[in-house]
Amino acid sequence: MKDKNGGGEQEWIYGIHSVQTLLKTAADRISEIRVQKNRRDQRLKKVCSLAETQGIPMSLLSKDELDQVAPGNHQGIAALCQAGEVHDEKFLFSLLDNLDQIPLLLVLDGVTDPHNLGACLRSADAAGVNVVIAPKDRSVGITATVRKVACGAAETVPYVVVTNLARTLRQLQQQGLWLIGTSGEAENMVYDVDFSAPTVLVMGAEDTGLRRLTKESCDMLVKLPMAGSVESLNVSVAAGICLFEAVRQRSR
Repeated sequence: MKDKNGGGEQEWIYGIHSVQTLLKTAADRISEIRVQKNRRDQRLKKVCSLAETQGIPMSLLSKDELDQVAPGNHQGIAALCQAGEVHDEKFLFSLLDNLDQIPLLLVLDGVTDPHNLGACLRSADAAGVNVVIAPKDRSVGITATVRKVACGAAETVPYVVVTNLARTLRQLQQQGLWLIGTSGEAENMVYDVDFSAPTVLVMGAEDTGLRRLTKESCDMLVKLPMAGSVESLNVSVAAGICLFEAVRQRSR
């Protein structure tokens, strides 16, 4: 849910982890916090204490009142803040130019479910991904639900939206990054990839997988071994497995 207030757009962020991370990383974005009254939760009390030390105004609401502000599993807290920044291609290549580590990027081609995007961001944060990239025309974008599911990762992992994904992938190749796409039709397993090189992991949509141009842009296609009766995994689960294979290899 978003509000207009003064000169900039504001949005409600809810959930204990999301609000706590925002307090730790960008407290200056928060205008006010609303808390469910009569809720006894030690984690909630810690977040409120952190907000008090930052001097952020807080008010108490009934559960019904807070439900109207944050129509989801708000865990008793919501913060009104300046809308988070969505980055573009210029930011992406500036970030790459200034990295002091081997790049690990995640591309999400057509992920439209906010729960999947939030879970992917959470895995990306845990795996040390430098940036998550998505196309402008086929992506859910960063919503309140995405932030809630991401448990704070939407505030810590840079999210880049590009107008032409195939062009961006070509530019990444030209900078020496290795593009690894996932496809159930691939011959190679994800464990065959050398993730010690600068890598872009490219994941497809929940139902259709990678688009043709995206698939053709990849240097290599890989798949996960499927021993059961299901044909594929949820994109956020698959992304987590692939990313942590990269973490495993880079930790050796």
